[in-house]
Amino acid sequence: MNLVTGATGHIGNVLVRLLLERGVQIRAMIMPGEDPAPLNGLGVEIVEADVLDYQSLLKAFDRMDVVYHLAGIISILPGKDHMLQAVNVIGTRNVIQAARSSGVRRLVYTSSIHALKRVPDGILIDETIPFDIEHSISSYDSSKASASLEILNAVDHGMDAVIVCPTGVIGPYDFRRSELGQLILDCVEQKPMLYVDGAYDFVDVRDVAQGLILAGEKGRCGESYILSGERIEVLDIIKIVQEILGTRLFSLKIPFSLARLTANITPLYYRLTHAKPRFTSYSLATITSNSFISHAKAHLELGYLPRPLRESLTDTVKWFLKFKKLSKNPMI
Repeated sequence: MNLVTGATGHIGNVLVRLLLERGVQIRAMIMPGEDPAPLNGLGVEIVEADVLDYQSLLKAFDRMDVVYHLAGIISILPGKDHMLQAVNVIGTRNVIQAARSSGVRRLVYTSSIHALKRVPDGILIDETIPFDIEHSISSYDSSKASASLEILNAVDHGMDAVIVCPTGVIGPYDFRRSELGQLILDCVEQKPMLYVDGAYDFVDVRDVAQGLILAGEKGRCGESYILSGERIEVLDIIKIVQEILGTRLFSLKIPFSLARLTANITPLYYRLTHAKPRFTSYSLATITSNSFISHAKAHLELGYLPRPLRESLTDTVKWFLKFKKLSKNPMI
């Protein structure tokens, strides 16, 4: 039996679905009191546990063969976040210890492309780029780099573990609306599109889930695998979604200087209203950074092959339309 931590998240719930399609018995780990709606109807064993509660992990990890560790906090807001560091770093340390104590055969950790050192244009980003704590531009990046180094340290002490580093994740089953998922949903709901010039590498969530499974099956112990997709301009995403919908939306390019000013004064608003952040210093730095990223290693060693981004966007739009119809309420 395999365990998926963070099973209700975007990657987590899709990973559960793919594993079930392969006939694998799954135990899905969620936070105590968490809404399990993304797992409804999947027929999996659900266990409540907290990565900061070691004893609860021991119960969740009992009799597990492979553990896919995805539970964590994602944040694109500036400033230190002690809970983010606790969950992503100390939580991963607890997962490692629980896996070791429970006799788990293999641990597959989902890190992030942002855990790697940010390198300038002209340098292809691949697995030779190290995990970087000292020069991270956010607490999130630092926490994922620290957690990845915890995994590598565990490997040095005899644990069988591999790391995957996805880029920007998009795709269906986005129940909690990722940053790009919110952009696509806004298009679906025909809201005015405000955007900034920039580009990034995005990958289908189903390909990331497949990459995790391949890493669990074929990945070399102690190795990291980048799961990237396709680099695309932000404006081109909006254009493709409009083509899929067969409609034209009002789009307005925000000057970068204005977006940067907005990013400096809105974090408090996002925290107080729990609204999805748009222009933050982190997101602006990301879409203007080097985003030429290679998944050659994952392709050669794992057989990883991501689908075209247009297909991902088409399926995402269809999923949001179907989900809105089934829920009969606007996705607020």
